[in-house]
Amino acid sequence: MAVRIKFLGGVRNVTGSSHLVMTDKAQILLDCGLFQGHRDAAYQANTTFSYNPRKVNALVLSHAHIDHCGNIPSVIKRGLRCKIYTTLATKDLAVVMLKDSGKIQEEDIRYVNKINRRLGLPKRAPLYTEKEASSSMKRARPISYGKKFPLEKGIFVTLYDAGHILGSSIIVLDIKDNSRNIRLAYAVDLGRKGLPLLNDPVIPKDVDYLIIESTYGARLHAPIAEAKGKLRDTINRTVERKGKIIIPAFALERTQEALSILKELFGEKAIPTIPIYVDSPLATDITDVFKQHLSFLDEETRRAIREGNSPFESLHLRYIRNKEESKRLNDDRRPMIIIAGSGMCESGRISHHLKNNIEDSRNTVLVIGYMAENTLGKKIVDKIRVVRIFGVEYELNAEVVIINSFSGHADKEELLEFSLSCAPLKRVFLVHGEESQALSLKETLLAKGLDAYVPVKDEEVILE
Repeated sequence: MAVRIKFLGGVRNVTGSSHLVMTDKAQILLDCGLFQGHRDAAYQANTTFSYNPRKVNALVLSHAHIDHCGNIPSVIKRGLRCKIYTTLATKDLAVVMLKDSGKIQEEDIRYVNKINRRLGLPKRAPLYTEKEASSSMKRARPISYGKKFPLEKGIFVTLYDAGHILGSSIIVLDIKDNSRNIRLAYAVDLGRKGLPLLNDPVIPKDVDYLIIESTYGARLHAPIAEAKGKLRDTINRTVERKGKIIIPAFALERTQEALSILKELFGEKAIPTIPIYVDSPLATDITDVFKQHLSFLDEETRRAIREGNSPFESLHLRYIRNKEESKRLNDDRRPMIIIAGSGMCESGRISHHLKNNIEDSRNTVLVIGYMAENTLGKKIVDKIRVVRIFGVEYELNAEVVIINSFSGHADKEELLEFSLSCAPLKRVFLVHGEESQALSLKETLLAKGLDAYVPVKDEEVILE
């Protein structure tokens, strides 16, 4: 039987990444991401599988973002019994992320059942609980970068640093199929050169088939150095107005990157010394994981930490867990920086900070991450004059500043450069991108002589 790939999720969209590699001897699952969307559609997508979880021999996890690891507890509930292979940093981050996801699942379903009781509708169950999520990574077996590890008979895996988030990996499978050797690389998600805290992505060589993301397949990022200058100017301008800088940020990586650049700016005396509050229990827990896995950070960051100049610690930086302490920030009129979740402003403590601050023109909402359509964050990016928060309308009077160059995803040119460097390449499969982005990248790769293809959900492709 030939080697086949089944594209289970994260195709022609950016959520629910999961792909199945099949030989006549084994089935290897690459990622097991949570599909995120409207409640009923998401529940259906995350509990219905076009493969048998019991027949999977190994799950290899690229990194700890929920759209790549978030459905592991659900699949375990439905029969997955294999080991999970990933880096030690990803294992520890995934424990924190999945536990938080389970808590959200339970809170969401409690809200739904409260409404259903009033309407006389049946009770519903969460996708998985916090307890189920907490135990799911007990199956994880950490492996180091650059070490070839046997998964099943005739199948070996090697992980390379993807430079996307702490512990993220490019997964390379070396598969012996009868008399042939096939080398398949999975670069989803792929980072960028020069990101704060992280090493640059490592390029695997002599690849036959490449599965690569296309999140920014038609776009170019501004240089990361530009982000630092724009951040500096924004803070200085807001402090002159005696305002607050409100930063919606994803708890994993974006918060830590922002802290790193802010530490540099303070050290250079490029911005005034004002308080920084990380108002997110999840971001606080994740930052603790960063502190435990310094070997995954770049040499510059490790040297700074050795010299007592950690980006995660300073006299004017405070991590907030307590809700009452978070609320007290509303009455504090000093200029300050508040970094809070969630990244798209749909829930979490950021919603409360926006409610209390966006009508004041002295303040700034600083957007440093991707905002999906129909989210509060996207409406702020689009500078909609009146926005709804907790069902109440508020005027958007605060300054809105957008810094796209913080992105941890490779852009069009970086994706092209990476693909060309993986030669000889028989074919490139484009996933994890909106359809327009994936199709645009396909044309870019085709123009450079690469055989690029955009699969659809549940499509099976034979590796010739």
